[in-house]
Amino acid sequence: MERLTAIVLGAAAGGGFPQWNCRCDTCTLAWEGDARVCPRTQASLAVSGDGESWLLINASPDLRAQIAATPALHPRAAPRGSPIAAIVLTGAEIDQIAGLLSLREGTPFALYATAQTHATLAANPIFAALAPGVVTRTAIAPGRAILPLARVTVEAFDVPGKVPLYLEGAVDARAGSANIGLAISAGGRMLLYVPGAAALTPSIVERMARADVVMFDGTLFRDDEMIVTGTGGKSGRRMGHMPVGGPDGSLAALAGFAARRLYVHINNTNPMLVAGSPERRQVEAAGVEIASDGMRIEL
Repeated sequence: MERLTAIVLGAAAGGGFPQWNCRCDTCTLAWEGDARVCPRTQASLAVSGDGESWLLINASPDLRAQIAATPALHPRAAPRGSPIAAIVLTGAEIDQIAGLLSLREGTPFALYATAQTHATLAANPIFAALAPGVVTRTAIAPGRAILPLARVTVEAFDVPGKVPLYLEGAVDARAGSANIGLAISAGGRMLLYVPGAAALTPSIVERMARADVVMFDGTLFRDDEMIVTGTGGKSGRRMGHMPVGGPDGSLAALAGFAARRLYVHINNTNPMLVAGSPERRQVEAAGVEIASDGMRIEL
């Protein structure tokens, strides 16, 4: 029987938690081994409809370690092979594509992304290490369903966002979908994966109302969080991420949905990473979960 299984490979934003060079308040707790915080790798998800073949959503720089930590993704036959059959990218951010280079050893898989993301990969010769005869590249478009696994359907949809910072000024932001969310379905159940969102549109809200599980962008609790903590000079919305808190934040927008709701792509500065913090209590009181690495969801 078809059944959708999802494993959170990583729940943190770019840089992971704790970030390698950071001593912000939350990272300091992690470096010191405080039990109130749990380290997380950079955001990625594995899904399957049968527990045998797996689809990865994004390929984080931590992918090699994530595979090692997830027995379902271990190779099963000699001399080489992998249960990873396909990867879908939601954008071309470094923390979404860098892990592809860890999969260059000649095992076939299918790579799905928007035309704009494929063009970004093609423009960088380092990704030619994924030989065309081994890695099949297929362009996807919002509103068109694909079947990357025998029992799993994926439909992309546009999400307000922006091109990656390293591409600003180099590409036309209007040239295609730079940022997408995914509706992943199997066995009549649906999971929405939206690791980056600058805002919620009516069409996304309508999808949430039909979903069984929603995994949503939890990057920053406050829009000015990185500015206040001295860890960056840009607001969350400037980086393409709506804040969790506040009257116009995602926590208020997620209220009232029947779906199981979880935050993913959580930045290392976000105080909701700390168990017992006022921000964590606010999120938990709203019935929303903080995703962690290794979390398994069966639908």
